[in-house]
Order: sequence, then structure tokens, then C-alpha cells
Amino acid sequence: MFGKKKKKNKYERVKSMNTKVDLVIRGTSHVGMNSYGEIMVGDQAFEFYDERNPNNYVQIPWKEVDLVVASIYFKGKWIPRYGFQTKKNGMLNFSSKDPKKVLRAVRVYIEPDHIVRSLTFFQVLKRGLKAMVSKKDNG
Repeated sequence: MFGKKKKKNKYERVKSMNTKVDLVIRGTSHVGMNSYGEIMVGDQAFEFYDERNPNNYVQIPWKEVDLVVASIYFKGKWIPRYGFQTKKNGMLNFSSKDPKKVLRAVRVYIEPDHIVRSLTFFQVLKRGLKAMVSKKDNG
């Protein structure tokens, strides 16, 4: 009757974009400050929800993904992190307990030729040195 007015909980979870979920796994978002939570791979999007702050979430629709870039070491034995190159927001990096499982789930929705290996440290170094030499020759 004359009770207190119910306030909306400020920590309500945002609505998922997915209608069907293929995989839910604990993971880390490396967007800004590291945050820990759950990674969800579904039929509409890749989603990350922070465990402490429900207002901190990332939803990447599959149609926005240009490339999926994976850091692969020791001939595929270790994948420390993977990232999504989007059309608007650039690179968004994540890591999880079982990255191979996540990448296999993502491969269902992203064409395999859009899933690539990231450059190694030495490849980046070599590319930088070549750019410096060509800049010196041209200028």
C-alpha cells in the first residue's frame, strides 16, 4: 500500500545480444584497465561482462568484426590473448582460461580466413627497422 518506492537496482546486468549461447567462460578484458568476468560467445555477438561492475561490459556484434587476431606461441601450445579488430572501435583484447575453446566457438561465426596470428616481437622489430631504413633512404 504505502510502502517505500522501489528503486531500480543500479547494478542490473545489461541485456545480452545473443539468442543462443555457445560458450560461457571466465576471462579478462584488456580494454583500458584489466577487468575480470565472463566471456560469452553466441549466435549474435561476442560479449564480456565484468564480475564487479555490471555497467562495464563489451558487446561486439559479429557483423562489426573485421579480424580476430590471436597471439600464438610454441607452435600453438600457448595462446595468451586474442583480440577483435572491429570496423569502428579498433582492437579489443581479451584472454581466458581456455582460449582454444573460445577461438573454436568464434570460428563458427567468423570465417577462418579472418582469424589470423599476430606478429611476433621480432617481426614487429624487423618491420620497424625496415621502415626506418626506407625513411632514411627516401628523406
